[in-house]
Amino acid sequence: MDLKEKLLELQEKGLKQIRESEDLKQINAIRVNLLGKKGPITEVLRGMKELSAEERPKIGSFSNTIKNELAEAIRVKNEELEIKMTAKKLEKEKIDVTLPGAQIQLGQPHVIMQVIEELEELFLGMGYQVVSGPEIEEDHYNFEMLNLPADHPARDMQDTFYITKELLMRTQTSPVQARTMETHDFSKGPLKMVSPGKVYRRDTDDATHSHQFHQFEGLVIDKHITMADLKGTIELIAKTIFGEEQEIRLRPSYFPFTEPSVEVDVTCFKCAGKGCSICKYTGWLEVLGAGMVHPNVLRMAGVDPEVYGGFAFGLGPDRFAMLKYSIDDIRHFYLNDNRFLSQFTKRG
Repeated sequence: MDLKEKLLELQEKGLKQIRESEDLKQINAIRVNLLGKKGPITEVLRGMKELSAEERPKIGSFSNTIKNELAEAIRVKNEELEIKMTAKKLEKEKIDVTLPGAQIQLGQPHVIMQVIEELEELFLGMGYQVVSGPEIEEDHYNFEMLNLPADHPARDMQDTFYITKELLMRTQTSPVQARTMETHDFSKGPLKMVSPGKVYRRDTDDATHSHQFHQFEGLVIDKHITMADLKGTIELIAKTIFGEEQEIRLRPSYFPFTEPSVEVDVTCFKCAGKGCSICKYTGWLEVLGAGMVHPNVLRMAGVDPEVYGGFAFGLGPDRFAMLKYSIDDIRHFYLNDNRFLSQFTKRG
């Protein structure tokens, strides 16, 4: 059999393989096998060295014609298989657009964030600014600027996690107030701010305590601020979070950064003030601490206490959520149990 006959035989076999191929992977393998450098056509053409100089160009031209025909047949078959594959995929993936859509389950803010956001909206509506600060704080701002020098016994109640002698995980969001007082320009108006955020203390975790929790603190500094302004603000907080029917009472207390200082109670919403096991039969529930800003705190921030005064308050959104929803264990907030968290679908 001469070279031309061998080439014709390879062409016939190649065209048959191309016609019978069923997928893109198979047609690609045929292309590599037939037209590749190690394919049968190349192998046959190795015999051209035995041909005369007159026959070589004829066989070379003939082999190129066969290669071109096979390449064209492969291209056509490849397009045909691609169309079939696309049609098959569309058939498999087709959807009925008249069917109702699948309902997407929407999430909601964490219950503690719901309480914080409700408080933020309340104070933004009254012209306050929301200010955040670092959770890794300097001892200077966390304690000293709040009238808590190094030897003050009240520091023991706020034992925290120290990184260095001067850096610690903040025990309260009050340092944000101290930082803001230092930079506020009182010639442009009073300072009205709230500072929500996470705080840390070395505490044993149990049903009512956590080494990490949230605080929401407020501060107003201006001329002629009185306890009446503080009481009205606290009353508004209680009615917004716990309901319009709630009443408050102020009890004398002590905080190093306020003078005078008060503890704030609201009427027990379980028994409406009659007395029950929740309120320990007093009719009241303690919710936050507050007071008039201590002159030393103003003075250390560069504010003249003879001209300016103010009030401050601090509450725990975790405790507010526990009281509002009758939650008996603070740890539920941090276990990421969706069965628990999904109950609080309504903001606040």
